[in-house]
Amino acid sequence: MLASFKSSSSSSEDATTATENNPPPPLYHGLSSAATSAAHHLRRLLFTAADFISQSNVSAAQNVLSILSTNSSLYGDSTERLVHLFTKALSVRINRQQQDPTAENDATWTTNEMTSSTVFTSSVCKEQFLFRTKNHNNNNSDLESCYYLWLNQLTPFIRFGHLTANQAILDATETNGALHILDLDISQGLQWPPLMQALAERSSNPSSPPPSLRITGCGPDITRLNQTGDRLTRFADSLGLLFQYHTLVIVEEDLAGLLLQIRLLALPAVQGETIAVNCVHFLHRFFNEDMIGHFLSVIKSLNPRIVTMAEREANLGDHSFLNRFSEALDHYMAIFDSLEGTLPPNSRERLTLEQRWFGKEIMDVVAADAAERKQRHRRFEVLEEIMKRHGFVNVPIGSFAFSQAKLLLRLHYPSEGYNLQSLNDSLFLGWKNRLLFSISSWK
Repeated sequence: MLASFKSSSSSSEDATTATENNPPPPLYHGLSSAATSAAHHLRRLLFTAADFISQSNVSAAQNVLSILSTNSSLYGDSTERLVHLFTKALSVRINRQQQDPTAENDATWTTNEMTSSTVFTSSVCKEQFLFRTKNHNNNNSDLESCYYLWLNQLTPFIRFGHLTANQAILDATETNGALHILDLDISQGLQWPPLMQALAERSSNPSSPPPSLRITGCGPDITRLNQTGDRLTRFADSLGLLFQYHTLVIVEEDLAGLLLQIRLLALPAVQGETIAVNCVHFLHRFFNEDMIGHFLSVIKSLNPRIVTMAEREANLGDHSFLNRFSEALDHYMAIFDSLEGTLPPNSRERLTLEQRWFGKEIMDVVAADAAERKQRHRRFEVLEEIMKRHGFVNVPIGSFAFSQAKLLLRLHYPSEGYNLQSLNDSLFLGWKNRLLFSISSWK
């Protein structure tokens, strides 16, 4: 039950007035009428607190946040858990602004494929666990790796992008031959075992030369890149697939340096090699559209057969704090509702993902200074315009990829809430009436 929202302070009257003058966009409702009313009230209070913060009315904001803190919990329903994390993020933002008032000025700123992926994920998870136990190493990077694996296993968010991008690459490289994939964020390498299996099955035709695969994996940590390469190499050996793996270290703070590295990388050195560039959950890292443009120009110079792109369907990079806050609130409300609808009520993994993975993202979007934010997602319509402006043409996502994504949801995440939509030759994953992720391919 919600505690009383009445307050004797004048700031409560200010909150009502501010909310009426700045009504937030409508929230997705998937709750009972009573729960919907409470969720709507909490959301309006959150937006009111954010509005006060944008006006530097710290006292009024703190009063509203005190009410929200009383009426939220990490262990309540999905709305209460979400409100708790946003309340915490707003409180951190206030503290940072009080310490440095000039810190930010927003005005200037297939089934077999699925099975192989599951098996590979399990082996990676086991290997990660053994590595950490043996070395007593529980640093943040190790924990994030485990959270990523949980996210891959418990939600369709990562698999949806991986499987659909893989199918786009396979469709664009139907004939046997040498394939070179530049993966801009290879992470654990979970995307590639299904594609490797599909390529190995192509080699069963004795009249065609066997295909070969070369992957250049990018990431910030050379040790982890090498570990990923070792796992992929062992998997390729088990399939009898001709395989090479190379690393390209990306320094998080030096994405501009990545452009030079890609230019110097002799990607087309192997005669007859087909190049595919994988930008799954990568473009949001660029600070502005100019940087994206420079990056795309370099990618275009490689003359790739296909470029795959997956991103959040949310405008989390908006310069306006209130716009960004409202967009984030609706986006994560849908995500938390999807977790509530598909995982057990007392799921330890769900609580951990909400607090440690998505909670970190919420903190980044809401509380981080402009130069420090990492979650700069743009809606597909914005990315589509940028891609076309730099000479890329959309390659329609095929019907088989759509069917495969439907099968993924039915087999692994059975719920009436998840849905797929094919729009503008691209594929979107949504939860009920809100789109969450997009996947597209380009040439």
